[in-house]
Amino acid sequence: MRPRALIVDDEAPARAELRYLLEELGQVQVVGEAANGEEALLLLRSLPYDLVLLDIRMPGGSGLEVAGALRDLPHPPQVIFTTAYPDHAVEAFDLAAADYLVKPFDAARLSRAVERALEHGGADDAQSSPAGAGGSAGAGSASTSNGGQAGRRGDDAAKPEPLARVPVQRDGRTMLVDQSAIVYASAARGYSYLKLADERLLVTFSLNELERRLHGHFFRSHRSYLVNLNHVRELVPDFKGALVLVMNDRQRSRVEVSRRQARELRRRLGV
Repeated sequence: MRPRALIVDDEAPARAELRYLLEELGQVQVVGEAANGEEALLLLRSLPYDLVLLDIRMPGGSGLEVAGALRDLPHPPQVIFTTAYPDHAVEAFDLAAADYLVKPFDAARLSRAVERALEHGGADDAQSSPAGAGGSAGAGSASTSNGGQAGRRGDDAAKPEPLARVPVQRDGRTMLVDQSAIVYASAARGYSYLKLADERLLVTFSLNELERRLHGHFFRSHRSYLVNLNHVRELVPDFKGALVLVMNDRQRSRVEVSRRQARELRRRLGV
């Protein structure tokens, strides 16, 4: 039996289009629709679903509120946000969304999102703790330590161009963030968060892709973290023989260093 999916959107044409695409793809069985947050929660509490495709801005509770409430269910479904608004992506991935699709999207993009969600299948993603969008140890990219590992896309074998500045989508605009301003990056299910001095931004690159394209002072300290060594303030050993890095952002963020990478990090820093 195919996984059961629920479509939640306050616009009937949007629900119909999404149902059509999902039926054409054949990855899931659409067994319910809801036009607002209240209807969605009623259905989700009465029948176990494997996947919910969730709009953000709706009457009767936003999609973010619905996703937050799902965590109280015994077996919460995977969530794919489908929305016309790109500015809620960080909040969505904080709620452990499997993916975040900005309308309009095509069948291929939807198929990748559904595949990612079903692969996660309710299990914690090893890189979802920034958690990921999109790291993506489960589906967006391979979970690896420092080195020239290949990701899952076919073009990974080709050496990518280095990034001097990283494009970030915000409020319908594209910002270009200089790599020197990046304190560290963390995995977020197929995407990554960039931590700057006083803010955190979501980018569409996986952590593995950032590792391949950000050179120089960037170091893969952990499968979930890529750090800019120029922003390391302090090294703190833990009782397991690993390290924790205190960064020089405003929050003095603490970033893990795996035992496997600790020796190489000490060598790179000359300590």
